[in-house]
Parts: sequence; structure tokens; C-alpha cells
Amino acid sequence: MKKLGKLITSFLAFTLLFGLFMTPSLSHADDQPQANDNYLQKVKDRGKIVMGTSPDFPPYEFTTKINGKSEIVGMDVEISKKIAHDLGVKLVIKPMDFDSLLVALQTGKVDMVLAGMNKTAKREKSVDFSNKYFNGGWNLIIRQEDRDQIKDYHNLETKAVGVQTGTIQYDLMKKKLPKAKMKGMDKNPDLILALKTHKIDAIAMGRPSAEAYANNTAGIVTIKSGITEKISGNSAAFPKGSTSLVNFVNEEIKDIQKKDLIKKQYLPKAGKYMAATSDKSSKKSGKKSPQSSNSMWAYKDYFIAGIGYTLLISAIAVILGFALGVILAFMRLSKNSILHSIATCYIEFIRGTPLMVQLLFIYFGLGTVVNIPALVSGIIAVGLNSAAYVAEVIRSGISSIATGQTEAARSLGLSKKQTMQYIIFPQAMKNIWPALGNEFVSLIKESSIVSIIGVKDLIYQSRIVQADTYRGVAPLVVTMVLYFIVTFGLSRLMKLWEGKMNHDGK
Repeated sequence: MKKLGKLITSFLAFTLLFGLFMTPSLSHADDQPQANDNYLQKVKDRGKIVMGTSPDFPPYEFTTKINGKSEIVGMDVEISKKIAHDLGVKLVIKPMDFDSLLVALQTGKVDMVLAGMNKTAKREKSVDFSNKYFNGGWNLIIRQEDRDQIKDYHNLETKAVGVQTGTIQYDLMKKKLPKAKMKGMDKNPDLILALKTHKIDAIAMGRPSAEAYANNTAGIVTIKSGITEKISGNSAAFPKGSTSLVNFVNEEIKDIQKKDLIKKQYLPKAGKYMAATSDKSSKKSGKKSPQSSNSMWAYKDYFIAGIGYTLLISAIAVILGFALGVILAFMRLSKNSILHSIATCYIEFIRGTPLMVQLLFIYFGLGTVVNIPALVSGIIAVGLNSAAYVAEVIRSGISSIATGQTEAARSLGLSKKQTMQYIIFPQAMKNIWPALGNEFVSLIKESSIVSIIGVKDLIYQSRIVQADTYRGVAPLVVTMVLYFIVTFGLSRLMKLWEGKMNHDGK
């Protein structure tokens, strides 16, 4: 009971310290923008303005291949380019999931968000908005075969409706269709795939994007939603208190609207990019090219780049996780109560919280104190998470060695360090090698979570291919095969090494 009481006390202390560390960081994030009435000048002095967006929303923002390279294009990108040009600074585009964009603003990861976002009273409590620059309304996307059954939202009362999470359409559809099965997803390509595979019956989406997907994807059509509520229109979002930057962008919006640049230049330009990869347009023309054919081989560079990032993250995270795991294992086996408590609290806390939450905390939470790049944040999060599991594997391996081994070694004059180094640890490693191999293989698969903060790993690249080709299944098949090749190859290597260890031990 005493040990349990000490453990609980230590864990509460650890949690309290963690909370105290986190709270100032978040409060700092909230306070920092408030004092930034000279935000515009800071952007100029820095020489760049960072735009946050979710590039799965044509024609606002989406990815395409230009001269063999993946680029984020669209109406919002053109607006941001004009803002950056008139400011005399460089535009940096930082992609991430839609529901992470406002958090990125609050934590200083981006200077502005243009992502077809609507201004709402709830959002205005956290960030500032520019004036409206576009109002496209919104539609429903349905399967072509369901046109006679679904005329507007009234026909969806008992059906499954898909909406991108974090959007105004999600809240509105929940209000209008309380009996419908609402299915929120982070990415629009996932919604399109769910619709085509009969997982959902309709998608609520902004009209320009709905038309873009319908025009470029076989088997689906877009119809009017039938909802008469007025929507605020699309605005750019900024950190709270960055009045100077908001005012500058409002002047830019006035100029854009005066010259009618969106209809005359930005939307037509986005349409040309979409037509280049349109499945329907290529069928009509009868022409096939490496790009318009949408073949996965045409996107081999994307998958190769994704594999490279995945292996890089996994390799460094394995080294970090193993090194820290060994330390934590010995700390937990230590008779020193402080070291034991610290290791126990760390292991239990990390194993008791989702990796996604840990990743977001490191990138956004700690990022308010130290600006940690997305790739480094991903490596740290995956490595620290793996360390907790590796520590338990190593601890169990060491504990599995009979105490007689230690006693015999000590009786022969070996010190504690020598006993552990030459007798106990080598035998423990032989016993736990299969479990460690499983952990390393799992780590490669778990590293896919880093795509949510914009790290260009294999999952991220497959999303790009999905958005660029308007094909949902083929990129996933390629991704699964590549993951299997990597993990199966690693498993075989671990098996060979395990056999070598057993052979050497005989």
C-alpha cells in the first residue's frame, strides 16, 4: 500500500508539473498576439509571411504537379501571393489539416489562414478576420445514380451525410438534420471516396469545391443544398490583435474586388490546373499523358519522397526511442525512489495518452516557447512515445533473467556494472529481441501520424496524389504495398539477426 501511495503521489506531482509547464505556454500564445499591433512591421522585418491552409479544397487550394514538382495552387494561393508581393516579402505556404489551422494561428506557426474559411462568432473569439473576399455558397455532392432520390437536404433526414470536420457546414448540417448520421472527416478526398464506396449518401461542401470535384470525378454530381441561411462568406484569419496586418489585407481585398481579379484571373487559373488532371477531360479529349492519365507511375517521385521521409523519421526515432528506453528501464529498476518514480510516471503517462495528442502538444504547445519545425516535432514525438514501450520491453527482459545469474557473477568478483554489462543485459537482449523487432516495425507504421502537421511522409504524399488525380483507392493501394515492403523487409532483417544471436549463444 505504501508503494502504491508513493506511486500515486509521484504521478500526481508529475501531472501537476506537466500542467504548469503547459499552461504558461498556452497563455503566452494567447497574450503574444494581443500586443502585436505592429504585427505588419514584424512580417516585413522577417521578410516572409506564412500562410496556413488545407490543400484539399479546389478551387480554393489544392495540390498539382507543375514541371514535375508538387505545388499548392488555387484562388486562395493567388490572393496570398498578391498580399506577399505588395508587402515585399516571400510567401511561405504551410499545409495542415483544416481543424488545426486556427490552433496554428494561436500558437504562432502561421501569420494568416486562407482556406475557404467562414467567419463565425465562435471563431472570432480566438482569431481576427479580414473582410469577406468571396462568397460561393455551398452545395451537396451525391452519386449520379441517386439524383432522382435526393433533391436537397430534406431527403437526407435518415441518411449518412459526410462533412469536413471543423467547417461551418458540419455545424449547420447537424442542426438541420438531427436524425441523420453525420460523418466528419479531415480530408475532402476521403469524403469523396466514402461517397463513391457507399459509406455515405451525400457530402455538404462549398459550392466552388463541390463543382470542382463533380467536374473532375466520374460518378458524382453536385446539387443545390436547399438551405436558405446566409453564410458569412470566405475571409482570411489572423492572430488575435494583429490589427495592422488585418487592415493591410482588407485594403488588398478592396483592390481585388475592384479589379474583379477572382473571377477574371484567380478562378480561371485554378480551373486550368484542375483541367490538367481531370479524369473526365482526358476521357473527352481521348488524349493521354503522364499527368492526365492519372497513372500512379507518373507520381512515383511523390511516393519515393514519402518513403524517404518515413524512413528518416523512423530511423532517428528508433535510435532516440531505444537510447531513452534503456535509460528509463534502468531508472525504473533502480532502488533510488526518485529515479524509479520519474521513470514510472513518464512511462505510464506516455502509454496512457494518444500519440496524436503528444504530437500536437509538441508541435503547437511547446512551439509557443520554441519554434520546433514539423519534421523535428514528428521525430521527437514518435521517439519519445516509442521510448516508453521500449523501456517496458527491456525492463521485462532484465527481470526475466534468474537472480542466480547475478549471484554467480558477483561471487566471481564482478561488479554490479560488469554483471549487468556482460552477463544480464546480453541475455536479456536475446530474450526481448522479437518484442523489440515488433516495436520497431510498429514505429514505422505509427510514424504516419506526422502527416497531420504537414510532414511530407508517405501518407502525406498519398493524400497529394489523391487530391491531384481525384482518385481515392489507387494511391492507398500503392501506399499499403510500400509500407508492407518496408515493414516486411525490416522483419526479415530482425529475424536474421535473431537467428545469429541464437547461433552465437550456443
